[in-house]
Amino acid sequence: MTTPEPRSLEKEALESLDTLSSVPSLQGPLGRVIGWIDTLFLSLAVAALVAIAGTVLLQISGRLFLPFSLAWTEELSRYLFIYMVALSAGVVLRRNRNVSVELYHQHLGPRARAGYQALVCLLIGGFAWIVLPYAWQYAQNGAWQTSPTLRVPMLYIFFSTVVMFALLLGYSALGFIEGLIAMLRSRERR
Repeated sequence: MTTPEPRSLEKEALESLDTLSSVPSLQGPLGRVIGWIDTLFLSLAVAALVAIAGTVLLQISGRLFLPFSLAWTEELSRYLFIYMVALSAGVVLRRNRNVSVELYHQHLGPRARAGYQALVCLLIGGFAWIVLPYAWQYAQNGAWQTSPTLRVPMLYIFFSTVVMFALLLGYSALGFIEGLIAMLRSRERR
């Protein structure tokens, strides 16, 4: 009797917890490129998280050991947090890690799960499509403003909304395509 590999057990456990992860993602060269893009955005988000931790530690150390407070650390940590969320939003959508209520997902078959993913991605993509031009207008409002302590043009901070909705639009289009492909493949197998 052979024992299953730990990776296959882990994958099976995750699929039982998250039924939408059973919708297959794109494979081949395009899938690898998308994987590299995922890794890039996740790496940038993790770098922002590490920078937040460093900034907060510097702020705490400054308050404990310096006779003055470093006012810019709180502002920098806030901006890093904003960009961390913006950079990871698309990958979170792709990996179905958004907060969701799963009342009936486990009762859906593979084709219905794929259709559900396509529908959710279509709705999110439609929302991102509508909001993206307004996010750009919002970012442009920051062109003549600067942050209070860092003196950074607020255009760069407000641009995080453009980044987030552009990534959501791109990743929702990708999720919609993957859902459609999975629906068509499960129809062919019948």
